[in-house]
Amino acid sequence: MKAMRTIAALSLLAVALPAAAQDKQTAVANFVGRDGKEDGRAQLTAAATGGVLIEVEISGLPANKWVAFHIHETGRCDATTHHESAGGHFNPGKAEHGILAAKGPHAGDMPNQYVGQDGVLRAQIFDSMVTLDGKTDGIRGRALMVHANSDDYRSQPSGDAGERLSCGVIQ
Repeated sequence: MKAMRTIAALSLLAVALPAAAQDKQTAVANFVGRDGKEDGRAQLTAAATGGVLIEVEISGLPANKWVAFHIHETGRCDATTHHESAGGHFNPGKAEHGILAAKGPHAGDMPNQYVGQDGVLRAQIFDSMVTLDGKTDGIRGRALMVHANSDDYRSQPSGDAGERLSCGVIQ
């Protein structure tokens, strides 16, 4: 009987350890709109070779429009400040803003995303310049941001992306 309990305990431990390791490889971000109400969610997964896959769905956005999607430096999404509390783009390398900038991009610069007819942004985005928990390139505790306009990939410091519509802290 004692041997069976030991085997059962070891079996549970074998299942729990990979699950615990996987938890460190994932994160979530719950988005809030300008009205302070929850409007979406992102699931983030660390890639084994580096980088982070971000799977996102956010509703209540302007329909049929390309919008900017960035990682911001501060993990605060205060709707009363129109999400200015999230600070600027995450830029640990002190690069210029923009995928097309000569000395860019910021680690938090990502391609524009399309919002469909229903006002929902659904996307899978891979950012190879960040990790979930790295010392300098880690994004857990920072914010994901959807802007009102598309990013022009060049203008400093933020691509002329416009107002901040929805923000989610990466946890």
